[in-house]
Amino acid sequence: MGFFRFEGTKRRSQVLGVDGFPGVDNDSGMSGPVLSLPTIQNWSCQNCSGCCRQHAIYITPEEKQRIESQRWENSNEIPRGQLIFQTERPLGGPTRVRLAHQPDGACVFLDEQGLCRIHAKFGEDAKPLACRIYPYAIHPAGDKLAVGLRFSCPSVARNQGRSVASQKKGLMEIARAVAPANYQTISAPATTQKTVLSWKDTLRIADALDQTLQPGDVPVSVKLARALFWMELVGQSHFEKIRGDQISELLALLTGASAVEVPDRPDAAPPNKISQTQFRLLAGQYARKDTEATMDRSVSGRLRQLRVAWRLASGKGMAIPPQPELHEVSFEDLEQPLGGLDSQSEEMLTRYYRVKIQSLHFFGAAYYSIPLVEGFQSLAATFPAILWIARWHAVSHSRKSVTHDDVVWALTVVDHQHGYSPIFGTWGFRRRIRNL
Repeated sequence: MGFFRFEGTKRRSQVLGVDGFPGVDNDSGMSGPVLSLPTIQNWSCQNCSGCCRQHAIYITPEEKQRIESQRWENSNEIPRGQLIFQTERPLGGPTRVRLAHQPDGACVFLDEQGLCRIHAKFGEDAKPLACRIYPYAIHPAGDKLAVGLRFSCPSVARNQGRSVASQKKGLMEIARAVAPANYQTISAPATTQKTVLSWKDTLRIADALDQTLQPGDVPVSVKLARALFWMELVGQSHFEKIRGDQISELLALLTGASAVEVPDRPDAAPPNKISQTQFRLLAGQYARKDTEATMDRSVSGRLRQLRVAWRLASGKGMAIPPQPELHEVSFEDLEQPLGGLDSQSEEMLTRYYRVKIQSLHFFGAAYYSIPLVEGFQSLAATFPAILWIARWHAVSHSRKSVTHDDVVWALTVVDHQHGYSPIFGTWGFRRRIRNL
């Protein structure tokens, strides 16, 4: 894991930077970076053990040595013959070591109660760093570090636990462990393919996105459509002579125009057949959830993936499920009108996009080195994918309407992939997003 992909005491006052995001400054006497925290988000581990089943944990030589010194081979807690480490040698790449998985896909150190054996026996600090960080993600933001969270964790999606702002002390320790010493000198990611702005101006755009997503009386679908409208114009703008306050003025004009051009109840034209095909392939890719328990690397498994893609492209007959939690259903059932979202789902999805934006977890090194405008377009494309997968989940379980639980499940599946599955950074996938 690189710095940009690491995931995992509140000060008396908060500071607002030029980005407008609520950042939490350091406590008096506490050395370390200044963190910008998503104060709208809560999280505490609920011991669901999902992260111990759905992620491969790659470890450093030092972590491997530390675990070996714990002498698990002499313990009756690990079944005899069960590997503790798995060595991988990807073609043309360096040898990597990760924690092994049990036959059911669980981490080798996950016990019958769904708890970590290392944590229970030696304390949290004895676990690999990747385990201690999840579901947090930390990215540079000029002279700060922006903290986000992975919504692949159901507890994050449901906003369960303590406020993130109250966890600053632990997050500071994580930031010290993962942030490179020169993080403040890292340049801002590109805004478009041809434009690179300063951090201050980049954060102005991100703040305008957050403001567009903020209103509570507008459906999240409309807020995303408005943001897409003015971000498209940003992508067409020439910034040779526009900087600083001029960018703020431009953004004020564009965001104001978006509220007029995209009304509260816009009329949406039905997609053409090519768009439908492209969307089904996009949503089908998100619907996969490749874990050690579900991934089939055999020839038959790869052929099945091809059949899944072919059926999605045709959109005829029955949709072949890309993972065990989904069942074979008809495309006719999948493409019935969804209706409005309930208030819980509206709140959750709005929070999801705002946390992604506030933490800058959607472009640059945090997202396949893709420019800001294109990164937001990819992020917005997750919204219809989430709803389509939620409907597939509902129909799979004989429900005629989509529940909040369906949307929660679909969001965790989509966020498991978004920014972490290599295929989403490929030229072909990026072209699909542009077409859509």
